[in-house]
Amino acid sequence: LVVLNDNDMSISPPVGALNRYFARLMSGRFYSAAREGAKSVLKNAPPLLELARRLEEHAKGMVVPGTIFEEFGFNYVGPIDGHDLDSLIPTLENLRDKRGPQFLHVVTKKGYGYKLAEADPVKYHGPTPFNPAEGLKKSGAGKTTFTQVFGNWLCDMAAQDERLVGITPAMREGSGMVEFEQRFPKRYFDVGIAEQHAVTFAGGLACEGLKPVVAIYSTFLQRGYDQLIHDIAIQNLPVVFALDRAGLVGADGATHAGAYDIAYIRCIPNCSLIAPSDENECRQALTAAFEQNHPVAVRYPRGAGAGVAIQPELVALPWGKGELRREAGAGGRRIAILAFGTLLYPALAAAERLDASVANMRFVKPLDVELLLKLARTHDALVTVEEGCLQGGAGSAVLEALQAAGLGIPVLTLGLPDRFIEHGDPAKLLAGLGLDAAGIEQSVLKRFGARLDLVQPQPVRA
Repeated sequence: LVVLNDNDMSISPPVGALNRYFARLMSGRFYSAAREGAKSVLKNAPPLLELARRLEEHAKGMVVPGTIFEEFGFNYVGPIDGHDLDSLIPTLENLRDKRGPQFLHVVTKKGYGYKLAEADPVKYHGPTPFNPAEGLKKSGAGKTTFTQVFGNWLCDMAAQDERLVGITPAMREGSGMVEFEQRFPKRYFDVGIAEQHAVTFAGGLACEGLKPVVAIYSTFLQRGYDQLIHDIAIQNLPVVFALDRAGLVGADGATHAGAYDIAYIRCIPNCSLIAPSDENECRQALTAAFEQNHPVAVRYPRGAGAGVAIQPELVALPWGKGELRREAGAGGRRIAILAFGTLLYPALAAAERLDASVANMRFVKPLDVELLLKLARTHDALVTVEEGCLQGGAGSAVLEALQAAGLGIPVLTLGLPDRFIEHGDPAKLLAGLGLDAAGIEQSVLKRFGARLDLVQPQPVRA
């Protein structure tokens, strides 16, 4: 028994032929009711029932569109009102006793029973805490989120370069593409919940000289991994992947955590990966990615960053180059922390306590090997920090580069452990994993404190 819950929604408004097909099936309510009614009347007269079954096959097309499900061998039943339990439960009980594959088409309304959610199912798909009697309230002006940075950049770059097209697999709102769709409707493509198609579609457009930007959550690009390799990377096509929700995502939990993109992208030939540390750097990273003639992914987290002012100009990051953000004091060689992404800022806070050097690496691939080797030759130990899985992550890239250069400097890699992280407040989750300032400091002291004769400082206050 297959039950299709058809609520005419995903997260964004529905698109595509399948949704229109379901709408056509809705016009067959009369057929469905007549069919079941006739069976009830004729069930005690088998010869007439068999005759009716044969007539049904010929007459069905005049009453309701033939269903693809029956072509697949299902007995299609529906559509029925999924909120009417007096009808739904007996139908399920009847289908349970039927032989052969059954397909039940249930129609529901997203947000049913709460008028505000019924009126705006997109806004109420994943709301923050609110008073049910009052509904959601507009929040006051806060920091610009990375999603907003991407949305603004997309519009600005589209205005500058008419080759840009935006693609989303049914995540218009979540990926910050509402304004882009309004301003550039002919260059906006929502392919529905079909990540594999989104990636291959982008490859096809790139083959014809366009510059596709695929806005997709880090965890959802995993669904299009085969297409990323075969349809994009092998052909070395200039597609930009804007990877929202990189790292931990809070309330969405393990299913949405962008923990693996560094590992699964950096191993693919022709693909580059940038991990900007703040909002302004994210805008610059997207610009740098768009200027390339090969596949580039830019990973950024959910929510706001450090609150860095954003330059309105479309300026690209220097390709493949990190930057030294803090140098240790002249008293010794000691520790250098290599930060990838937004964990730069807790790394800087920890470095103040440890008097360590800090590099904002920016690029996971191509890795800034020149900066890495310079730090390795002027320090006693290195620490890598990333909001991604350790296996195959940015720390692994650093170890591989050091091995290739024949350098045996001690390295401590910090990142997400080899387990699924459940939902929770992102700041608390990072603290629990030792990826806040205090955690980074304590990990460094535990690994290198005695060896490098580091002084045990007072703990960083939360």
